[in-house]
Amino acid sequence: MARSINQVILMGRLTRDPEMRTTTTGKSVVSFSLAVDRAGQDDQADFFDITAWEKLGELANQYLSKGRRCLVQGRLRQDSWDDKETGKKRTRIEVVATDITFLDGPSSDGSGQGAPRTSESTNKKSNDVVIDDIDDKPIDLSEIPF
Repeated sequence: MARSINQVILMGRLTRDPEMRTTTTGKSVVSFSLAVDRAGQDDQADFFDITAWEKLGELANQYLSKGRRCLVQGRLRQDSWDDKETGKKRTRIEVVATDITFLDGPSSDGSGQGAPRTSESTNKKSNDVVIDDIDDKPIDLSEIPF
């Protein structure tokens, strides 16, 4: 008998800053929305609600913000409830994240260019060995010890 598969992989930009909450049992949960551009269709995107739990959610809350790119792997989860105002049955599908890859660098503008180098990191003395004298003789394979 075939097993069921419930797996989704999305890459896009956050449409809002992550919102962190804590359950009554003390678990942290983070929610955000991801816009995924439709291939070949200008100015069209699909929007997905993402939920990340505990440590993964805390990392998303710490490092993601509106406009930042990320890759989300997870599973689909469907909720259904009765609307208290209209009495109609409502449903919602969300992605429960199992892994999030942050695609933009640590810059605060979300451009993905990364943080500028500090003068300390650019002024460090390099410990690399530089070989100045390289001849153009062919390599004798019999001299290689392995």
